[in-house]
Amino acid sequence: MIGMDFLCFLWLLIIAGVVSAVMYYALNIRLAAGYWMQLIVSWVGAWLGSPVLGHWFEQVKLGGIYIIPAILGAIALTWAYRTREETGAVA
Repeated sequence: MIGMDFLCFLWLLIIAGVVSAVMYYALNIRLAAGYWMQLIVSWVGAWLGSPVLGHWFEQVKLGGIYIIPAILGAIALTWAYRTREETGAVA
């Protein structure tokens, strides 16, 4: 995952963009730093999704990116960052 190609980067960016847009606009779950920070945190979560959560559903894989773990990772890291902001642990 560290030496990913540009297509994998784009797929992760698309997944992170969709997840962060849904969380930001539809669910009104927002980070204090704004949408771009939420997009970056979602991208990192999507990037870590497959290595941490595993490789699920070989049929739903795009360019080496497992979609379901990437979505769950983006949601989890964004939610964890927001929770940490609410407790005052992040400046």
